[in-house]
Amino acid sequence: MKKIAALLLIIALLAWPFAVGEFYVNLVSQIFIAAIFAASLNLLVGYGGLPSLGHASFLGVAAYLSALISLRWGLDHSLSAPLALAGTTLMAGLFGLIALRATGLGFLMLTLALSQVLWGTANRWVALTEGDNGLRGLTRPQVFGLNLDDSTTFYFFALVVAAFSFWMIARLVASPFGAALQGTRDQARRMSTLGHNVWLIRWVAFVYAGFWGGVSGLLFVYYHKYIHPASLSLTNSAEAMLSVIAGGAGTLAGPAIGAAIILLLKNYVSAYVERWTMLLGFVFVAIVVFMPDGLVPGVKRLWARWSRR
Repeated sequence: MKKIAALLLIIALLAWPFAVGEFYVNLVSQIFIAAIFAASLNLLVGYGGLPSLGHASFLGVAAYLSALISLRWGLDHSLSAPLALAGTTLMAGLFGLIALRATGLGFLMLTLALSQVLWGTANRWVALTEGDNGLRGLTRPQVFGLNLDDSTTFYFFALVVAAFSFWMIARLVASPFGAALQGTRDQARRMSTLGHNVWLIRWVAFVYAGFWGGVSGLLFVYYHKYIHPASLSLTNSAEAMLSVIAGGAGTLAGPAIGAAIILLLKNYVSAYVERWTMLLGFVFVAIVVFMPDGLVPGVKRLWARWSRR
């Protein structure tokens, strides 16, 4: 059954650009970007038990670094992209050294504080970031000679990157390190007693999550060809957290489904419903009340109950 569902999903994703208009192609491209971002946060929240409200730091910094390297230094995307990812990963390592001095609410507040520092810097350092005007005049890269300015081409590019990102995240989760990470989430003291370095496991997971957050940031700036301090805001981090919780923390598909719900409400439903954020709140409350584990575990539980009947 799972193989059939996966095959149908692949066919639908491949056929999507040829069956719908450009608006819907771009909408799903944005969902791919948001899904990578949410999946990277899920490594911390779902598998590590480390709730973060500063994950937008990695998306925003990768986007800003890529934009600044291209605009200020005039380097090609083939150099700006790896440099931006390297810088974002290094920043994740430094932030991890600070944030992982605490756990639980303390960790959440430290990640929020660090993110707000970056957001304030992007707003106030006008000479570098153009402040509230944002950085404009950006371009999309040429990948193997393909023009990513075409919406369909960018769609398939984002699809490939998203598929690779989820595969790499799934490999980590299924590895012995992934099992150790989940062990630190459930029984940190017992893991420490067994000889595991709990802090180091969490730090590596934090850096790995930061790297994939940076990947989503590159796609984000390529898609919009513009970057603004809002990419570093608390709102951006909160939307990713909502995606993880709504879809199902600790599941691979959950963050993608949660991201799709939020993007659909923000970009499609908002055209018909003025107070779409209120509708988002009602949807989120309904999920928490009726499926407290999230949509993916909730649907699995309902499917198992229906199958037994």
